[in-house]
Amino acid sequence: MSQGKTLKRRLTSVEWSSLILFCSALVPFGLLIRLMQPETVFALGTLIGVITIYGGWSYLVIKFDSPYATLFSWKGLCVAFVCYGFGVVTLGWVQPSLTSGVYLFAIALIFLYYWFIALAAVYHNQRYHSQDAPPEPSASISIIVPAYNEEGYIQRTITALLDADYPDGKREIIVIDDGSTDNTCAEARAFESETVSVVTKDNGGKYSALNYGLLFASNEIILTVDADSVPEKDALKQMVAPLSDQSVGAVASTVTIWNRGSLLTGCQQLEYTIGVNVYRRMLDLFGIVMVVPGCLGAYRRDVLDEIQGFDPQTLTEDFDITVKVLRAGYEVRSSEARVYTEAPDSLRDLYNQRLRWYRGNYMTIFKHRGVLSEPTTGFLYRFAFPLRLVELLFLPFASWVILGLIVKILLSGFVIQVVSLFIFFLSIIFLIAALGVYIEGEDWRLLWYTPLFLVGYKHFHDALLLKSLADVLLGRNLSWTRATRIEQRSNQPTQSNQVESDAEVETAD
Repeated sequence: MSQGKTLKRRLTSVEWSSLILFCSALVPFGLLIRLMQPETVFALGTLIGVITIYGGWSYLVIKFDSPYATLFSWKGLCVAFVCYGFGVVTLGWVQPSLTSGVYLFAIALIFLYYWFIALAAVYHNQRYHSQDAPPEPSASISIIVPAYNEEGYIQRTITALLDADYPDGKREIIVIDDGSTDNTCAEARAFESETVSVVTKDNGGKYSALNYGLLFASNEIILTVDADSVPEKDALKQMVAPLSDQSVGAVASTVTIWNRGSLLTGCQQLEYTIGVNVYRRMLDLFGIVMVVPGCLGAYRRDVLDEIQGFDPQTLTEDFDITVKVLRAGYEVRSSEARVYTEAPDSLRDLYNQRLRWYRGNYMTIFKHRGVLSEPTTGFLYRFAFPLRLVELLFLPFASWVILGLIVKILLSGFVIQVVSLFIFFLSIIFLIAALGVYIEGEDWRLLWYTPLFLVGYKHFHDALLLKSLADVLLGRNLSWTRATRIEQRSNQPTQSNQVESDAEVETAD
């Protein structure tokens, strides 16, 4: 009888809507396979099989701490890819051309993204809803808020932190004014109390402001919050809860855009939903979340001390510090803690924001390239870091190659084939977006922006990624670029959107 009740409880806790939505992708994937030549299907199936075997082997050797952990690593996978390439060309399954190879790998990645990453996100969501609520946190926390020229925003952030649902007397808020030239410091000082303290320093950049804040933090749990971000009321509790596990070194939040009144900001929210939050759910299953966002992040103080805090070598201190935590042997988890932030509402501002982000991403992966020779880092070594390299080094290039291939096919008169491919890709992106919207509880109207993630918005980002890669490799001007603050434009009509002066280094996102 008790077993029957347990089974019934488990069945009622299942999110059947997400499972049905996920399985509906069988239709477009099935149609794509029917449209392919048999040789292409064989080549695609073999490639997916090689990657699946690598993934399964990697999971086993890490999960069971196998002495064979160094066998068939990412290096072995690269050798397998080379052998695979020679094999499929020799058998006549694939034409020996760059476009054919890129197209095949891109299709394989779409299959794997949907049937592994999206499936893992669905499972993560099912597991979250079936778990009991975590116990109320009792740890004292120190919240560091680095701020540079955040007039009009800083008071909103401090108010949200004071109003957050957290035990009385268990939090301290430390605002670091990093040499602001506006009224940021004055606005922050209006909140000074036993809970809120404000300290000032010469401008030195966000990493230095965070490290300076650590000098004043007196608690063992450290939260960092951008000065333009607004955490939800229960966000602090949800951020702290996973840190009760001593194997967890840091916790990431769920970032949401609050200003969605335009096409551009709507696209960014959909990007956050399917490109960041869904992906992060998969990584959370392995404890290898790659980025603790600067908007809201949580760390154990002893871990930050062990890795010597934040470094100045990159433009993305949040990505850099997360990789440092992972390399030190700690897990990085995600949480349902939601934080709201302002997104750029013009193409120029988006360009400036992402230029810094993407340059910083490349700087970080080059800085931490040593991960590729550290099998002891487990899933970071075998999964997360190689996957990040594929995202940053292969996919931006592949998207433009595929776009060129589509144009070539169109000019050759094969319109039906192009339309069929467009429908397939669009349907898959639509289903991934729908899953993300459902899981994250987002606005279904975001799905209207899906076509732009196939052509347009996606290629803007891919072009910017390639530019950023060239900038980092060639050592071009890598100054901090930022978007203008919407509510500050009336006060600063001539503010530069490009780079800060030599004497001023930006601190906030």
